[in-house]
Amino acid sequence: MSRTATPEQLEIVNNRGRSIAHLFFDRVTNTPNREAFRFPDENEVWQSLTWAQAGEQVTRLAAGLIALGIEPEQRVAIVSGTRYEWIAADLAINAAAAATTTVYPTTGIEDEAYILSDSGSRVVFAEDDEQVKKLLEKKSELPDVIKVITFESALTDGDWIISLEDLDQLGTEHLTLNGSAVEDRVANIKPEDLATLIYTSGTTGRPKGVRLTHDSWSYEGAVIASQQILTVDDLQFLWLPMAHSFGKVLLSSQLAIGFPTAIDGRVPKIVDNLAIVKPTFMGAAPRIFEKAYGRIVGMTEEEGGVKLKIFKWAEQVGLEHSRAIRSGKSISPVLKAKHAVADKLVFSKVRDRFGGRVRFFISGAAALSSDIAEWFHGAGVLILEGYGLTETSAGAFVNHPDDFKLGSVGQVFPGSEVRIAEDGEVLIKGPNVMSGYHNLESESATTIEDGWLHTGDEGRLDEDGFLFITGRKKELFKTSGGKYVAPPHIEGVFKGISSLTSQIIVHGNERNFCTALITLDPDAVAEWAAANGKAGQSYAEVVSSPEIHAIISGQIDELNQRVNRWETIKKFAILDHDLSVESGELTPSMKVKRAVVEANQKELLDSFYAG
Repeated sequence: MSRTATPEQLEIVNNRGRSIAHLFFDRVTNTPNREAFRFPDENEVWQSLTWAQAGEQVTRLAAGLIALGIEPEQRVAIVSGTRYEWIAADLAINAAAAATTTVYPTTGIEDEAYILSDSGSRVVFAEDDEQVKKLLEKKSELPDVIKVITFESALTDGDWIISLEDLDQLGTEHLTLNGSAVEDRVANIKPEDLATLIYTSGTTGRPKGVRLTHDSWSYEGAVIASQQILTVDDLQFLWLPMAHSFGKVLLSSQLAIGFPTAIDGRVPKIVDNLAIVKPTFMGAAPRIFEKAYGRIVGMTEEEGGVKLKIFKWAEQVGLEHSRAIRSGKSISPVLKAKHAVADKLVFSKVRDRFGGRVRFFISGAAALSSDIAEWFHGAGVLILEGYGLTETSAGAFVNHPDDFKLGSVGQVFPGSEVRIAEDGEVLIKGPNVMSGYHNLESESATTIEDGWLHTGDEGRLDEDGFLFITGRKKELFKTSGGKYVAPPHIEGVFKGISSLTSQIIVHGNERNFCTALITLDPDAVAEWAAANGKAGQSYAEVVSSPEIHAIISGQIDELNQRVNRWETIKKFAILDHDLSVESGELTPSMKVKRAVVEANQKELLDSFYAG
């Protein structure tokens, strides 16, 4: 099935740029004096660069890589958190016709060494002392790495490890000898050339390198431009990990459209930065919206009294207003009046938390609870859910501000196709599909058959072509009674019920009933503790208290009223820690590593079924 695209959309998509480098330098030429990037310096003062300034720097850095001997399609790795230098390095790598190997800064030393070796990366951009030390420890295992370029490490030696400024100077010198070095490289880049190698974190085994071409990213940017939901006057706030495909696709969209981007990857600074930057849109993983929802609801519930009554009244008004809008019904004068009051007293304050100018958010990387999406829509905050995989260059579906269905991930991108296999698996074909897994030909062949990518996700298409993801094939389990259970659905419903919850993992494969492991949000726990006479107690002490257990138990009862009988949670436990990337229980894009958590908690899970 293919979405019906307009002729205007197809014209934009079919006339897309040949490469990321072409997109970037075309943008520099077309809007040289407009703001391109904004970022905080070491003194937390926000600095700004125009496209022309960024173009000059990227050209010098690309020339520096060429001077180091980097050849077309050779890999250059970036091990860093999200910051302007990451983007400048990535653009320079592509401008040198090379390919970027992305590495999360949280990647363990063994996996990092494997990624650098498997990718054949020749140069590594390393963020700071911590990342440089990891490379130094594994230097003897990285014979292909000829140079490390650091953004801010003091461990430079002028030989194997140099600074970004050193690379810039090397490029300046190279351009004096060959002024067209970068232009010549860009001119020879072909759409099918390798642009990016992203290693999926996975839940077991070694990471797999996903090979993405210049055309994949150029297509992604052209598709978003063709939607006409963003303009050059928008302002993006970007905090997502650039090592993840979601962050990369937002960069492609920026190049295609030309809006400025404010960049700061420090997650604890997101709320503060939103108030300063005041963006018009932002991409985020569902966990960000879950935390915001939990914090807003939790704080109001703790205040209680009149404020809570007003808040609960406003919630109902907002939901009624949202449902009327989405069903196409006219808004009665009475509902309009009530909504205006609710907006003034409650919803405007919710929007102010995000800077007050956000037109919409884009949610991706994991499933968003439809209840939470509806709650925010009721508050006047539109969250457009999209869907894709690293193997589809991030984006494959997205909702439109003027044409969306909460709970769906939207319609397939113009120029791509989708179909549902007999077993319910979502299959995708299009220019954004990877060229294969690096050094894994047999696995590539089984994942892509006749051009169709097997996503591993199950879903359904409605009569309008909107895709609803119903589960992950590998996550779907069957109870000993023969009933199939899709954990993500149950988990999403529960997150819409419990403002205290951070994560819930539903368990029950080949068991006679379902159970759950639950973790609570540390910020929400601290606020609850302060309001309930437990200030100063540790996280573990608070979450193990009878009061907290009673609250979560009541919420589990509410959940059980909303799911099928065989999906009900008969027993649960609240863990004494939240899941984290550092513990290995979350991927860097904040997806739960279900198998890891279940293995770590095997004894506890077994105890649920003892006897």
